[in-house]
Formats: sequence, C-alpha cells, structure tokens
Amino acid sequence: MELNRRTVIAGAAAAGIAATTLGGTAEASSSKKPTKKLFGTLADGTKVHIWSLANGGTRMKVLSWGGVVQSLEIPDRHGHYANVSAGFDNIEDYVAKTPYFGALIGRYGNRIAKGQFTLDGKSYQLSVNDGVNSLHGGTQGFDKRVWDVEPFTKGSDVGLHLHYTSVDGEMGYPGTLKVKVTYTLTRHGEWRIDYEATTDKATVVNLTSHVYWNLGGEGTGTIEDHELRIAASRYTPTDSGLIPTGELAKVAGTPFDFRKGKQIGRDIRVGHPQLVTAKGFDHNWVLDKGITAKPEHAATLRDPHSGRTLKISSNEPGLQFYSGNFLDGTLVGPSGHTYRQGDALCLETQHFPDSPNHPSFPSTVLRPGQTYKTTTIHSFSA
Repeated sequence: MELNRRTVIAGAAAAGIAATTLGGTAEASSSKKPTKKLFGTLADGTKVHIWSLANGGTRMKVLSWGGVVQSLEIPDRHGHYANVSAGFDNIEDYVAKTPYFGALIGRYGNRIAKGQFTLDGKSYQLSVNDGVNSLHGGTQGFDKRVWDVEPFTKGSDVGLHLHYTSVDGEMGYPGTLKVKVTYTLTRHGEWRIDYEATTDKATVVNLTSHVYWNLGGEGTGTIEDHELRIAASRYTPTDSGLIPTGELAKVAGTPFDFRKGKQIGRDIRVGHPQLVTAKGFDHNWVLDKGITAKPEHAATLRDPHSGRTLKISSNEPGLQFYSGNFLDGTLVGPSGHTYRQGDALCLETQHFPDSPNHPSFPSTVLRPGQTYKTTTIHSFSA
C-alpha cells in the first residue's frame, strides 16, 4: 500500500524525526528561516544571491535576480525528490539566454499589441521586444531586475518578501509602481504567491510567475504525456502575432478543451489554425470562475509516471498555458540535459493579454489610492 507523502512527512514531524519511509528520501520540514549564499555577479558588479527554503516537504531555491525560482523540489509517489522547474545553474545563462525561466513577470505579463495603449486620453509607447509587440514588460522587465529580498517565518510558514520599485517611465509605463511579492511555503508544502502593488499615477499592471514545469523532473524529456485539466469553457484566440482578437471562443469541440482533463500531446498536432500559428499551445484560457475574492481552482497538472500532481488556485480571471513551443535544444539545464520543444510548460495565472486595448476584457488599470492584490497557490501531491 502506498503512503501519501503528507502523511509520511507529518507523521515524522510529529515524532521529531526525518521520514525514511518509501526509499528514505522524504524529509520532515520545519519552518526554519531561509538561508542565502552568493549565486553570481552581474557585469556591473551587483551580487546575485540564491535563497534556500523548505517546508512541508517542498524545497525551493529563489534568486534575487528576477525573483527567479531556480529550483523547486517535490517527492514522487515513492518519496523520491526531483526538481520540477526548468532553469540554469549559473547567472550568466539567466542574463544572456533565459526564456523567462522561473521569473517574476511585470509590469505587464504577456503581450501588448505594438507596445501601445491609451489611458485617460493619453497614449503610451512601451518597450518592444517581441516582433512589433511588447512582451512581459519589455526588454528590461521585472524578470531582469535585482529584487530586495527579506526572509521571514510566521507561525508554521516560511518565505520571502521580494520588493522592487519601478520608476515612472520605466519601459514606457506611467507611474512609479511599488511592488511587493511574497513567496510562502506553508506547513502543507504549498507554494503561495501574493502580489501587491501601488502607484502614484494611473497605470496598467498584470503580474505573474513564469515557472516552466516538468513534473517528471527537470531534464527528463517531454511533458506531452502530462495530464492537464483547465477549468475554462472559453479561450482568447490570437492573430499571427499572438495578440488576442477580442473573441472569447468556446473550447467545446476544439483542441483547447481541457475541461475534463487530457494528455497535452493528444491534440497538439491536429493542425488547428491556432495551434499552427503558435507552434502549439500559447493561449489564454478564460477561467469559468472569473475574478474571485479568494483563490479558486484554475488548473490541475499530473505526471502519470511519477504521480506528482500540481493544483493551481488563483483569484485571477485567466490562465496562460504555454507548451514550451520555442525551446529549441540550445539551452542546457542544471541536469546537463538540453531543453527541446515540449520539454516543459508554463501555467501563468493572469489577466488577459493586451487587456489595455480591449475594453471588454477585465481591466488591468491601477490608480493612485488603490492596491493591486492577487494570489496564486500551488498545491503538490503524489
């Protein structure tokens, strides 16, 4: 009979010992204060640190550069740990090559058409870095900034407060935006992200996390056998530049129907025009729950081989599912293996792409006196 990993870890913690059941690899975790060490140095001499934290059977490493989740380790059904997040083992590759591996994304996650929008009658031109469009905040988005990191323990929780101030005009965005993002590992091993931001001038904000998941383990190959469920009856089709057309299309009868769950690879090559344009899945799903006061279920991802399962809850209205279409075998991860197309995937909780140019989409406008707040929770089991 298999033992649930939470039962193993909780029982060991109660006894004050390390869990050695199922191969001796699962360890009891207590809420000890995170530790840091030097990860690398940027060209201008700025030091980048890596923070290590563990709780509830989940282990994580986070960089001060870009708020990057460099590693996230969880056990499989036998208690064997593996890093399930793609990334690099050196700062040089993160600076020069990264496709947003594990990063905090802002000021605006996803694409804005032609890097332009109008707010309160004034037009703004943003940094353009994806053809004619602006992607993930521009050429120097939040993923390429060094964040101030403050470790904490609170009751049975452990985590990091990450702070960054984006000045008025940075990457073309109006207003000085003060951002606080909190990474928390709970006693149950959940990874919770709380985003907060305030501004001194009307602006647009859409923050998200860009972890590349492979629940089989980093560097183990394709995610097309992973089973994915998305709680969404509609999605936003895109044009040739992957900008939403404005339509909220039904997923029923299309490859975009993940409501009951299915293997990612089942329909990825059926020749649907939207899949041909994006070279796979790279679309925003309109979550049935809409914007909610508290995080509610958005998606579930499962690797049938290891048994590892990820459940994502959020109060955001959308979820961008990206199937790793542009990984081309030129990037090498910590395991020494290259990342090929479909070797990892992203599930980014968010407001919709290009919302500033679609009045019918949920608004991403933030004004002085308001506080931007969203929460996403990642729950793990096997």
